[in-house]
Amino acid sequence: MTRVLPEWVDHYGHMNLAYYLLVFDMATDAFWPSLALGAGLRAEGLGTFAAETWIGYAREVTEAMPLACDSEVLGFDDKRLLVRHRMHHAEEGWPAAENEVLFLCVDLARRKVSRWPDAVLAGFAHAPAGAPAKRLALRRPAGG
Repeated sequence: MTRVLPEWVDHYGHMNLAYYLLVFDMATDAFWPSLALGAGLRAEGLGTFAAETWIGYAREVTEAMPLACDSEVLGFDDKRLLVRHRMHHAEEGWPAAENEVLFLCVDLARRKVSRWPDAVLAGFAHAPAGAPAKRLALRRPAGG
């Protein structure tokens, strides 16, 4: 859980759009250990890079509101991972926003897309799974 900090609030009195992405990025950091990502993956010379992101806003949040996020895997293949984060008011439970992110497995030395380790792929298969993605896909449509 986090609270909306005063410096996150814009001249309209609500959380600025940039800070929604910050909160979702913190949700990613919290979700990664359950997927065997983060420090363990970096120790193998691999990392996760965001390739695409989408945010949908459901309800305004203001200074000091408590926020929490739930995260789920929407899909994956041998090099990609599609995740959804849902942000909600941590005490009242109403939805504030959602975020879909397409991550790539990257060889950090070569700075090239690489294959997920087998243990990581196995973890993806056992992660919380959500409804289909609303905006993003593992692969772009042909000709798109």
